[in-house]
Amino acid sequence: MIIFESTLGKIYLLAGQKGLQKLSYTSFPETTGNKDIELKAVAQLREYFAGERKEFDIPLDLAGTEFQMKVWAALRGIEYGAVLAYADVASRINCAKAVRAVGTANGRNPVPIIIPCHRVIAKNGGIGGYTGGLDIKRKLLELEGVSL
Repeated sequence: MIIFESTLGKIYLLAGQKGLQKLSYTSFPETTGNKDIELKAVAQLREYFAGERKEFDIPLDLAGTEFQMKVWAALRGIEYGAVLAYADVASRINCAKAVRAVGTANGRNPVPIIIPCHRVIAKNGGIGGYTGGLDIKRKLLELEGVSL
């Protein structure tokens, strides 16, 4: 595990042998991880916060259901500086009626920022929720030039 001091505060990163497994705004039990991948994630996050990176190419090693994996893949398709409603994400994965399930999968994203769940908002244009808190979500969206 590596702790990265970002403009948002501490970010905790954990990678396994295959890829990044967890990014959290709160601590979790310290575990020895793959330092090479963790350091690559820190470097890319620094570039992102400096406005120099719009996409991440860190290998990921995620645990989730088939549905969660579909949602997380759809989230990776939301471009930097763009937002989609939860209903739009549900449509993108051909599950238009699964809006609430998309919201739940979004909230269980193990690597926020890297998989940009902050780019998902409420259908009415409201900010929606975020596991890191709405203040962090607003800062991430502002960094990308989105104002709600």
